[in-house]
Amino acid sequence: MRHRKKFNHLGRTASHRSAMLANMASSLIVHKRIKTTVAKAKALRLYVEPLITRSKEDTTHSRRMVFRQLQNKDAVTELFRDIAAKIGDRPGGYTRILKTGNRLGDNAEMCIIELVDYNENLLKEKSAKKTKAKRSRRGGAKKTAPKAETATTEIEDAVVVEETKDEVKTEAKPKAKAEKKEDAKEEKK
Repeated sequence: MRHRKKFNHLGRTASHRSAMLANMASSLIVHKRIKTTVAKAKALRLYVEPLITRSKEDTTHSRRMVFRQLQNKDAVTELFRDIAAKIGDRPGGYTRILKTGNRLGDNAEMCIIELVDYNENLLKEKSAKKTKAKRSRRGGAKKTAPKAETATTEIEDAVVVEETKDEVKTEAKPKAKAEKKEDAKEEKK
């Protein structure tokens, strides 16, 4: 029985699986993003995130523990020097999986797994979103002041319109009376 044995064996022996995950983790650390299947990416996430967490504390012991897993000096150096500095304040969730569709040959579900702080496109979108003002449903003092100003201008405009209507009416009445008088004179003739 395999009760509570949660991780994916990926159809490989233990030695093959550990070597594959170490190579994929080294590639992810060096290149910041790799393309693979969704199953391998999920297994890689479980493998690489504890290593990144360990890299936050730059001691000889933590370097040796990470090297024990990766077996790649360049990847360990990159991890402790550059990546640890960039993700120092992040509490977890160092990787992102973006699904890209199915592979043509065997229809396997493909994805890109990347380090979160290294995707320039999403960082630009995030900074653009931060510049926008925060909106809420309640409204506030800022929104009521402009409405009051527009209301007063509308009221002033309405008063002006009414005044012009009164002027038009007063002007129109004498003209109408004059026309009636002329019509009356013509009828008398």
